[in-house]
Amino acid sequence: MLAGVLGAVNESVGDLLAGLFVLGTIIPLLAVGVRRLHDTGRSGWWILIGLVPVVGFIVLIIFFVGDSEAGANKYGPNPKGGGGEPVAA
Repeated sequence: MLAGVLGAVNESVGDLLAGLFVLGTIIPLLAVGVRRLHDTGRSGWWILIGLVPVVGFIVLIIFFVGDSEAGANKYGPNPKGGGGEPVAA
């Protein structure tokens, strides 16, 4: 969209802008996903299940909308204020 707003006639400029957008957002998106998995008591490696077509995306949605673990888990305290010390791994 930005390429269209800027009047980019050349298709490669649009591709470059799209590539820069992906590079700028992929790390924060992965970090938020891993943080949410940690809040639910799962390993961040579960983010890789998203690579499985259709099913992986559905599983991640279910994990993300689930409630956080009550109290602290091995990844840290509950972000909702459950308090308590993290459990030693």
